[in-house]
Amino acid sequence: MNRYVKILPLVAIFFTLSANAEVALKDSSEILGEWNLYAEAAKLDGEKKAVKIEWEFKKDGTLQTTSTDSVGRTKEMKIAIKYSVENGEIKKQTTPGREKYESCKVVEKEGSNMILKCTYLYFFLTKK
Repeated sequence: MNRYVKILPLVAIFFTLSANAEVALKDSSEILGEWNLYAEAAKLDGEKKAVKIEWEFKKDGTLQTTSTDSVGRTKEMKIAIKYSVENGEIKKQTTPGREKYESCKVVEKEGSNMILKCTYLYFFLTKK
């Protein structure tokens, strides 16, 4: 019995780490297409802020973002930035026209859902 008590914490740590294991992308074909970005959060299990943004990963290495602001002066804003898949991660431009990139790791990808961990935020997406 004492032996099981010692092993139990190790097993719990293993399952915790494997539950949040990152998914390595082989290439951009795994993310191509249109995605609805419906929430963002500072922590994976933290409070999610609802957003309404569409991301379209195109074959030419362009990420077209379209955000909708129902209360602002600009109803819709479109921004095209560059992206690539390198070493299993998404490298995307932080600002259009600047060659500064951030790495985004795929934390989870199941069916039509994907969670990305970028520099400061987690992004929660659903494939259209």
